[in-house]
Parts: sequence; structure tokens; C-alpha cells
Amino acid sequence: MKKVLATGTFDILHPGHLYFLREAKKFGDILYVIVARDKMIRHKPKPVIPEEQRLEMVKALKPVDHAILGSEEDIFEPVEQINPDVIVLGYDQKFSEEELKKELEKRGIKVEIVRIGKYEGCKLCSSASIIEKIKKER
Repeated sequence: MKKVLATGTFDILHPGHLYFLREAKKFGDILYVIVARDKMIRHKPKPVIPEEQRLEMVKALKPVDHAILGSEEDIFEPVEQINPDVIVLGYDQKFSEEELKKELEKRGIKVEIVRIGKYEGCKLCSSASIIEKIKKER
């Protein structure tokens, strides 16, 4: 069985998230998702939705076979446990594929890394755009 891993914050779920996870699932048989811990999110504003609630929502999505919260210490810890064959990155995730691959190889994980393109299916396909719309209309 080919294991695929996707990660993300998944703050306010929207069609872009579904697109990302559906596309990720196409790269293997089992899709694992790591939901980022509140404490570990440093590259953007803290999520509106608490981590446990974000996890429950991701678990309920059809393409997802397994979902867990990430580590509060080392983002690579759950990756080592899952030992995926493929890691799928979203178009806007702030990882360098080269650096990610090097770090994983140091930890004995040989993995294919794939980046999914942006979903262009709607105007409100990001948590940030949804939050902005709410702010404008209130």
C-alpha cells in the first residue's frame, strides 16, 4: 500500500482544502493528514478554529483515511512515524522541496515530494479570503 502524507493548518475549511486533499489522495492508496498544532504555526496568523476542532473536521473529509495532530516539538516526528512514500505540498506551503528532502533523508526517510497547484474554482478558496470577507461585511 502506497502511503501519502499531506499537512496543513486547515483553519476554516473551504473548497481549496478539498481540492488539495483529493489531489493528494491520487498519489497513493492511503492518505494521512497532519493537522498543524496551534503552537507550531509561525508563518501566518494563529488559527481561528482550535486545533482539536480542526482535526475533527479533517477526519470527517472523504479523501482522508487517517488524520492526527502534529508534534508540539518537532514537525518531523509524526512524519517519521507514518513513513510515507509521498509527501504532497500545497501551492502556498512554505517548504522548500530540496530542504525538506534533505532533512527527511538525514532521518532515513526516502520520499517523493510533490507540489499541488492552486485551486482556481472560487473566490473564497482560502481561509484568509473568507476572514477578509467577514470583516468587510460586518
